[in-house]
Amino acid sequence: MAKDSEIWDVICDGPHVPMKKLGETRPIVLKDRKEYSDIDRKSVEKNYRAKKILVYSIGPDEYNRVSACDSAKEIWEVLQIAHEGTTPVKQSKIDMLTTEYELFRMKDDEFIQDMHTRSHPS
Repeated sequence: MAKDSEIWDVICDGPHVPMKKLGETRPIVLKDRKEYSDIDRKSVEKNYRAKKILVYSIGPDEYNRVSACDSAKEIWEVLQIAHEGTTPVKQSKIDMLTTEYELFRMKDDEFIQDMHTRSHPS
């Protein structure tokens, strides 16, 4: 179960990127792969496992959307936007549905069953 949680952390927070400090006054830079410690390797491997899980879980059309993504987090974000929309789109949908709900009334010549059918179209 802990491994599942670690994989989900990689999807939500992004992959671990092994870095090194060149000196006190020099910048922090990416480590070369040959400089990775065992901990670095295990952390980087979690991103590969998360990507694999996500890619194996989608169909060919979805794969075309995410095939260029480098991280599991990036894949997840692309899929979220594709299926849920951006924040403004989601807010617009909420506003539209709220208005539709607020305006929904039983018509004068309508039976309850007819109103129910109208509210749940097939």
